[in-house]
Amino acid sequence: MIKKLRVTVDGKSYDVTVEIPDEPGAAAAAPPPPVSAPAAPPPPAPIAKTAAAPGEVPSPLMGRVVAVNVMPGQEVQQGQQLLIVETMKMNTFVLAPKAGKVAEVLAAVGDAVTEGQILARIA
Repeated sequence: MIKKLRVTVDGKSYDVTVEIPDEPGAAAAAPPPPVSAPAAPPPPAPIAKTAAAPGEVPSPLMGRVVAVNVMPGQEVQQGQQLLIVETMKMNTFVLAPKAGKVAEVLAAVGDAVTEGQILARIA
C-alpha cells in the first residue's frame, strides 16, 4: 500500500510518499517515535577576568599592538584613544578609563598581548 503524507520538520512541511508492504497476517506496526532536534550545546563558560587596579589599562582582547598613540608624561582625557590592538584583521581601540597623566606604557607596536594584560598605567 502507498500513502502520501505531509511531514513537518523544524517548521518546514514536506510531502512524502511512503510504501507500506501488504503482508497477510502482519500486525500494524507502531509509528516510530517523533524525531526531535538535538539539544543545543550549553554556552561556553565565561573566562574569569581579574579586575585591573585603578589607573591600569588592560587589553580588551588577545591580539597584536599596531599603534601606540601616547607617551609617558602625556596628559589624557577619559575615553581618549591610547593604543590599537588588532586581532583577526580587526582593530580595537584601547581607551583611557580616566583622565590623568600617562605614568607608563607597557606595550610597543608589534607586541603580542593577551586579554587582560596591562598595556599602560594612568596616574
